[in-house]
Order: sequence, then structure tokens, then C-alpha cells
Amino acid sequence: MTETTCIRTFQQSDTDDVVHVWKTCGLAVPQNDPRLDIERKMAEDPSLFFVAAVGQRLVGTCMAGYDGHRGWVYYLAVLPAFQQRGIASRLMERAERELLERGCAKINLMVRTSNEEVITYYENRGYARDDVVVLGKRLIQDI
Repeated sequence: MTETTCIRTFQQSDTDDVVHVWKTCGLAVPQNDPRLDIERKMAEDPSLFFVAAVGQRLVGTCMAGYDGHRGWVYYLAVLPAFQQRGIASRLMERAERELLERGCAKINLMVRTSNEEVITYYENRGYARDDVVVLGKRLIQDI
């Protein structure tokens, strides 16, 4: 019997499992403390933070944001043993739907240029490379 996948809003009790997913999928980088990223999201707009659970096991995440101009997607990740089952697509569909309901006209996301497999995933979902350069400035040093 196949267990059902549930896409739902993040709950504080999910924190350890989310950190595990991010670390396993290579999304936790030394300059970002994943627990602080979760705390910051929960303080800003927790309704756009989604998780995927298969049975009782948390296996995927997707964090979105909307500033009234553009939507953003971060931390889309699915544990390797659960990939290729449509879970990432369901997480993205939820994020896209929630952003559209808020009036969001365009979603942006960032993928490291070295991650061609993920770039291809997004291109297959209708995302295109924009002719932009992403610049960043760290205001708070987490680590």
C-alpha cells in the first residue's frame, strides 16, 4: 500500500526535520544558519512555508515570499529517496497557487549555476532564465 503525500503549512515541530532535509539536499550552506532562516520566516509570513509529508515522515520543503511586486521561492527540496514522485512539483504548485491568490504576477527564484539538473527541472515547469545579475549584501552574519 502506498502512503499518501500531504502538502501542508510548516509547523514549529517540523524544525528538526526541515533542517535534516535541507542538509541532506545540500541547501544548508556555511554562511546561513538554517534554524535562523526558519525563525526569520516564521516572524515574517509563515503561511508561505510548506512541507511535504509521506505518512508521518517529512520529506520535502518549499518556502515562498511575496513583497507586493514579485514572488520568490526558496528551499525547494525533497529527500533523495522520495524524488521523482512528483512531490517537488506539488510543493511548487502550492507555492504558485498561494502567490497567485495574493496577486503575484511573477515568481523569481535563484539556482546555483552549477546545478544544471535543478535548472532543467524549473525550465520544464515553464521557468526561463532572466537576463539579470543577482547581487547580494549580507547585513547580518549568521555564522
